[in-house]
Amino acid sequence: MADVETGHWPYVFAPSAPLSPQGQAITDWGLAVDAPLILADPDAHDWAGEADVLIAGLGGAGVAAALDALERGLSVIALDRYEGGGSSAANGGVFYAGGGTSVQAEAGVEDTPDTMFAYLKLETADIVSDATLRDFCETSPATVDWMRGHGVPFEGSLFTGKTSYPPLDKFLYHPDSSLSAPYRDVAKPAARGHRGVGRNGKLAWGLGKFIFNPLRDSALKRGLVLHRHAEVKQLALDSTGRVIGLRVERIVDPVQSARFSDLTARADKWFALLPPTLPGAPLSYGRGYKLMAKALEIEAKHRVSHWYRAKKGVALSGGGFIVNKAMVAALAPKYRDALPNGTLGDTGSGIMLGVSVGGATALMERVSGWRFLNPPLAWSQAILVNGRGARYVNETLYGAAIGDKMVEENEGRGYIILDAAARKAALKQAFGKDVLGFQRDITLFNCLIAATKARTLDGLATKLGMDATTLQQTVADYNRAARGEIADPFLKSPAEMAEIGSGPYYAIDASVDSKAFPLACMTVGGLVVEEESGRVRRADGSLIPGLYAAGRNAVGLCSHLYVSGLSYADCIYSGRRAARHIAGDYTS
Repeated sequence: MADVETGHWPYVFAPSAPLSPQGQAITDWGLAVDAPLILADPDAHDWAGEADVLIAGLGGAGVAAALDALERGLSVIALDRYEGGGSSAANGGVFYAGGGTSVQAEAGVEDTPDTMFAYLKLETADIVSDATLRDFCETSPATVDWMRGHGVPFEGSLFTGKTSYPPLDKFLYHPDSSLSAPYRDVAKPAARGHRGVGRNGKLAWGLGKFIFNPLRDSALKRGLVLHRHAEVKQLALDSTGRVIGLRVERIVDPVQSARFSDLTARADKWFALLPPTLPGAPLSYGRGYKLMAKALEIEAKHRVSHWYRAKKGVALSGGGFIVNKAMVAALAPKYRDALPNGTLGDTGSGIMLGVSVGGATALMERVSGWRFLNPPLAWSQAILVNGRGARYVNETLYGAAIGDKMVEENEGRGYIILDAAARKAALKQAFGKDVLGFQRDITLFNCLIAATKARTLDGLATKLGMDATTLQQTVADYNRAARGEIADPFLKSPAEMAEIGSGPYYAIDASVDSKAFPLACMTVGGLVVEEESGRVRRADGSLIPGLYAAGRNAVGLCSHLYVSGLSYADCIYSGRRAARHIAGDYTS
């Protein structure tokens, strides 16, 4: 074994307690990663294999990095604790693209990179530089063609209305706030939600595989070596501080590997069987947890350590940390009662590995919480109020924009106020031809069972603990705007509003901790990277040689405010960016 040194680093690492750049012990983050192994003589180390590029986590970012690197003539080994795919394969299969893609052209949708940039500038703020955002927009059409060239099935069947998710037979739609004010006044709306063509029964999730699987298969055909059931636990550095490899705990016995795969797949099915709001969900989730416990027993008994060497670079692409309750509680406590929207691998392990070698993090408190109010249309035509009874947002906006206003600025409180007519309309709309099953079920459960009811607005305010005068004034002002007598301060047009009339009145709890209407969330903060390359930065701004981060392991395009498909698009963009730099300038 080569000598291990520790004297070159800005942080002193105890074997089990590396620190974040902010001085926080990452052992408080609910997952153990080991301090880096520093090798004085890497050639003397016992490596199980080597490649130009090592990919830690084969989701959307990892597969993009792997495929692009392979196209550039590099060898690639990818390692994934599960089967590969992660949240990219399990999500709704939406990829955000525009600027005049071939799919948009097929649908007759007009768009330009400048229009796309103008819209996304409002959503991304200054999280990434204008140069990076422009590059993303200008290369978007070519990215779609690259994906189609690797077998991703996009097509231009267009859905033109506002919705949280389109009908299952439509594959191009508006996945953002572009149809709402003020966005529509800044940039001409264009449908940019490109869905991978495919069906998963009547479900709106598990569709990301129609994007991920073709890219994975194309990478495998080009020589990708994929080791499944291999959890990355430690990084290796040479004496200059360059990341040169990693250690995995891997199930190598094919019988135990097959058992592990079967157990995790069955657990996933139980987790996805019922929405958590429905009766019986605790039982299905409980069954899933029992199966996962058995899978973890296999890991504990049958894994062995292997070291892999990276000749040119290591890319961390292991997803976010939304399923790591301890990490969410430590870094984003406002969202600890929300519904995690992620897969088993979203534990933050890739971020922790980057921190273990001195990588800086940013925006770790940023979580995208999706409070969609349409369908049913009647909900978005009504009002959403905070715990005092005051409005605070345009109810027609994309769900993440509403969720952000609710959690970050209104103590996580949100109540949809309906009169009798609006409730009746919502129930009717729940059975509309374009409404999906999960959208219908949430509407019915909340309108028929979970809503708070009162004969008067004062009575409703009392039941909710609100100030009755504030709620009365909110409703009065809203009705005046709905009649066109005054401008709506949140920029809804009268056509997007419905007067709140006679009772009884109903309040639907849409708050961050609502049990009947869960707020689905994902983390969007991560390691700080150099935008031109994806190389991980230290807290002082210097670069960690040989280490890259992509997707939700890194701060990226969607780290300010998420819109559907922007994370998937950022995964592909940042993964390819890392591969491009590793291939062209890996020694700097």
